[in-house]
Amino acid sequence: MFDPTLLWRAPEVNPVNRKARSIPAFNPINVYGRVFSFAWFGFFLAFWSWYAFPPLLTVTIAKDLKLTPVDIANSNIIALVATLLVRLVAGPACDRFGPRYTFVGCLLAGALPTALAGAVYNAKGLLALRFFVGILGGSFVPCQVWSTGFFDKNIVGTANAFTGGLGNAGGGVTYFLMPAIFDSLVSNQHLSAHVAWRVAFIVPFIAICVVAIGMLIFCPDTPTGKWSDRHKSVQQSLVAHGITGNVVDIPGEFTEKPAHSPGSNSPSGGSTGKLEYNASGKHTGSFDHEAQIGEQQMLDTARGEVIVKPSLKEAIHVIISPQTLVTAGCYFCSFGAELAINSILGAYYLKNFAKLNQTGTGRWAAMFGLLNIAFRPLGGIVSDLLYRNFGVWGKKGLLHTYGIITGAFLIAIGVTNSLDHNTMFGLIAGMAFFLEGGNGANYSLVPHVHPQANGMISGCTGAAGNLGGIIFAIIFRYNGKDYGKVFWIIGVITISINLSLSWIRPIPKGQIGGH
Repeated sequence: MFDPTLLWRAPEVNPVNRKARSIPAFNPINVYGRVFSFAWFGFFLAFWSWYAFPPLLTVTIAKDLKLTPVDIANSNIIALVATLLVRLVAGPACDRFGPRYTFVGCLLAGALPTALAGAVYNAKGLLALRFFVGILGGSFVPCQVWSTGFFDKNIVGTANAFTGGLGNAGGGVTYFLMPAIFDSLVSNQHLSAHVAWRVAFIVPFIAICVVAIGMLIFCPDTPTGKWSDRHKSVQQSLVAHGITGNVVDIPGEFTEKPAHSPGSNSPSGGSTGKLEYNASGKHTGSFDHEAQIGEQQMLDTARGEVIVKPSLKEAIHVIISPQTLVTAGCYFCSFGAELAINSILGAYYLKNFAKLNQTGTGRWAAMFGLLNIAFRPLGGIVSDLLYRNFGVWGKKGLLHTYGIITGAFLIAIGVTNSLDHNTMFGLIAGMAFFLEGGNGANYSLVPHVHPQANGMISGCTGAAGNLGGIIFAIIFRYNGKDYGKVFWIIGVITISINLSLSWIRPIPKGQIGGH
């Protein structure tokens, strides 16, 4: 039975890594609630600004810059290329520098080109600008890694799905906000359309900068403090519970030496050694808000779920593992389709329902992104519920189920290519339920796969989503206004990839942690 007080009271925490086992979403005073709020809202603003062009692009900006349909399609593709590159870099950066600083870096680096929208006067300028604004899309990776770092395995799927889903909703809100800001500047401030759309981009720039600075001031790197001290904090937690054993490589000197059995070696000051622990110690005290877990589980958490800076050999092993292929392949289909559809949905509606005009079709297109508020979190919630009963296989089975049904809806949309409002909007909503839920289910599974390299696998999976977006956008580009045909092509690809990956184990055999 769900306890609603969990939404605001201090959560129970894992005694080893101090991750919360519930989400105090309505309590920004609590550090877990505060990080949760900054994570989703930061990504929300990033997504809003990243997709701020499409609502105004088809009519207003295209007329002002004299753009052709090919120019518009190319700008949608180039916006995804930068994000692909940034996500590949952001994953290792999270493992090295921590997700908070990586998040802030992505936001500030993408905010500046957003403010420079007013400097664009031709198609080439638009391509260059949208490339650099695409940096904002890379903020998804540190958003998810930061969330994973604060919430334990029993709830991390829900936490990641909410931060990702509420953030993705920025792609829907932008279809309301950008036309509204533009219309206000034209009607109330009496600016010309030529000036108004340029001024409109100052609004997301200011919002992003304020939130990025807030992250630096009000939020920590991890539940235990600095990113560089995360291994030391695990050591101290195990020492406090009287547990000894061999855990992970760790540099530096510790003020508190671990208890160890005869013959074991503890790290010497100023050297790089192994943390030595086993599951034979005694608990030395009780701690407020700590979850009660077994000593072996505590040891496995310390050994397998503390992020380390991987060597090149370990990084290659993570990147090419079949388990990474599963999360990346499924995200290639689901998030790739979402990105490509977000870019053209307003134009698709304008083609089939011309009487709705730019503002009307933009509002209906916004619903696709806004449904992330409910559907992506629902995917994470269902995934966590299945995990409690069926383990990690339950999460993986749900992921492929979402993917296959999504493909079926995409094929139905493409084949019918309906000119009836109710039929088209209903099919899009049904497709969104499974597509966006699949995104949530995917990043519910990600923390279980190679948890010691969570930043890297999060980056690879996120980048695969962008690669899918680029490929699907290219397919849209070369099919002109035959949007229905591209929908069913994406549907066939989605079903095929999910079926081909369904046989792979969810986590590597023999992996410590992540179970």
